[in-house]
Amino acid sequence: MAQSSNPVLARGFGQGQQHATWNTAPAPSAGDLDDMYNRPAYAPPARFMTLDDVVLRTAATLGVVVVVGAVAWIADLQGLAIVGALVGFVLALIIAFKQSTNPALILSYAAAEGLFLGAISRAFNELFGGGIVIQAVVGTMGVFAGMLAVYKTGAIRVTPKFTRWLLGALIGVVALSLVNLIASLFTPGGLGLRDSSNPALAIGFSLLCIGVAAFTFLLDFDMIDKGIRQGAPERFAWFAAFGLTVTLVWLYLEILRLLSYFRE
Repeated sequence: MAQSSNPVLARGFGQGQQHATWNTAPAPSAGDLDDMYNRPAYAPPARFMTLDDVVLRTAATLGVVVVVGAVAWIADLQGLAIVGALVGFVLALIIAFKQSTNPALILSYAAAEGLFLGAISRAFNELFGGGIVIQAVVGTMGVFAGMLAVYKTGAIRVTPKFTRWLLGALIGVVALSLVNLIASLFTPGGLGLRDSSNPALAIGFSLLCIGVAAFTFLLDFDMIDKGIRQGAPERFAWFAAFGLTVTLVWLYLEILRLLSYFRE
């Protein structure tokens, strides 16, 4: 018999042998039969993700954001705001593109964002008066609760067309923000999207960002809902928590910025 070129099939045949060897295997002993009967019929499946898993992971992630943010506020670490922003941005890209469910990586992102948010929140509080941070937090929670109600009631359904539209709007907002940032390096105020000297444009762009961020919650809720119904593994709850945290952080920053325009 010719030797098979398939490495799996080749294991079943001897090198250069003329007869197959599977029919020469010894008969199972009584002990082997007992082991076969005593062995479980199937291995229990890994535990699937539940809504409680998502809630607990999200609470842990936001808890890190709040604790580190409080430390950054109390210690007045405004000089490290840019460090937290850059580290958080890089970690967010890594987690998103790899769809990582690594708790250490996601909590590290939360710590970096906490450093940034604590430092920037203190700066806004000093520049625009006390209470602006509390207002931004309340506004963020209100939008989150409102969009959760919209999703639960089915007032807006997450269809493929809606998803394409929202992703297009999200890409457009991010692209405009990057172009405005680059332009600000050469021209004061850049395109004017974040320039308080042009309040109508700045407020309009912030409202656009808040709207896109709010609708992004619907994608997050839909991803969690589908993960639970389709039996996603338990560890996927970490990625769901990451998605919710990213949207909450973005929404909070946009509301904080919008409030600063009105106070200014």
